[in-house]
Amino acid sequence: MTDLQDRAATATLAPTPEAAPPNRALLALLLGAFVAIGPLTIDMYLPALPTITAELGTTSAMVQLTLTGTLIGLAIGQLVLGPLSDAFGRRGPLLAGTALYVVASLLVLVAPTIEVLGVLRLLQGVGTAAGAVVAMAVVRDLFTGRAAATMLSRLFLVLGAAPVLAPTLGGELLRVTSWRGIFAVLAVYGLLLLAVGWFGLRETLPPSRRSGRGLAGTLHTYRGLLRDRTLVGLVLVAGLTMAGLFSYVSGSSFVFQRQYGLDEQQFGLLFGAGAVWLIAATQLNPVVLRRWAPAQVLVAGVVAGAVSGAALLVLAGTGTGGLPGVVLPLWAMLFATGLALPNAPALALSRHGESAGSAAALLGAVQFGVGAAVSPVVGLLGNDAAAMGTVILAALVLAIGVLVTVVRPWQLTDAPEEPAPAGAH
Repeated sequence: MTDLQDRAATATLAPTPEAAPPNRALLALLLGAFVAIGPLTIDMYLPALPTITAELGTTSAMVQLTLTGTLIGLAIGQLVLGPLSDAFGRRGPLLAGTALYVVASLLVLVAPTIEVLGVLRLLQGVGTAAGAVVAMAVVRDLFTGRAAATMLSRLFLVLGAAPVLAPTLGGELLRVTSWRGIFAVLAVYGLLLLAVGWFGLRETLPPSRRSGRGLAGTLHTYRGLLRDRTLVGLVLVAGLTMAGLFSYVSGSSFVFQRQYGLDEQQFGLLFGAGAVWLIAATQLNPVVLRRWAPAQVLVAGVVAGAVSGAALLVLAGTGTGGLPGVVLPLWAMLFATGLALPNAPALALSRHGESAGSAAALLGAVQFGVGAAVSPVVGLLGNDAAAMGTVILAALVLAIGVLVTVVRPWQLTDAPEEPAPAGAH
């Protein structure tokens, strides 16, 4: 049996007592604060995209590439920081990444061109990757199976507040400051996270469970993960589902402000209202899991999302229903995505518990890498509602294809439940 198989064989063991969290709600809040820095960084400046386009004398497609830079940074950062967190523990990479984020955010304040802004946004993405990958790995350090899916759903409640608040907060900040002021606020948030992480987060991966095998060991771990057909399929499904979400994120400011004439504040409120549906679905997920398996909920979410994308394309392409004809199918897509998002990672991570950091990194890299590839496509297709619907539908139809041909969800079984960690109630 290979080393990776040995690790997979122990993936369902109960968490070690020293890694047990003192309180699940507090843990979700703490990890959610770190994960939230990603959507805050992605979403808070969305109302300012048209303004940035004019101020820096560039095109909307070029400005959307600054979002792509952030997503590429998230992908690269997770591939690097995930294995580091497996080798050196969770706290060190988390704090180092957050420090990088603060520095990049401060440099945005003096970025003179769209090219420099794009590079700094990439560095911001690398920094935010620390929170994303370490939070997922910590959950897997402590929970498996349905408990992991439930914990991720609770985490998505905290995470979900970020996209609700971010564009609205960004729009309100633009009343009193420029778009650069938004990044000053993000830098302050990063500094607060450094303090919270230093004093509030204890290590969840004891030295006895760390993999200190260097670059060769990291490559060996990734090679083993990529040999797991079902894991690869789940990672692709998660990435394609995220692609549908990011096509909405990247195109919404242009669709709602330019195509339908909303101002920055109205756009922020409408964007936040849509995110409520995403949050509602993630919080419904634990209730649904009492009756159906994670694989069943994942399939239902992806299929419902594809149907919503098709409705959006038809209504937007024919001009039927005006703004409500665009908003309603988008909200349905967000709700469906909220059902799918917690379950794909939970199923994927349950297969490789002792390589949770690397598995979470691979998962996050594909999710944000696909998002980075998709973001400019909406702009290239015209930055209108029909373009958004086309990309959403294509991504989720591909996800269905991967589910059927690669994942084969009817063959999946839940990971055995672990005993609840001591004091984790």
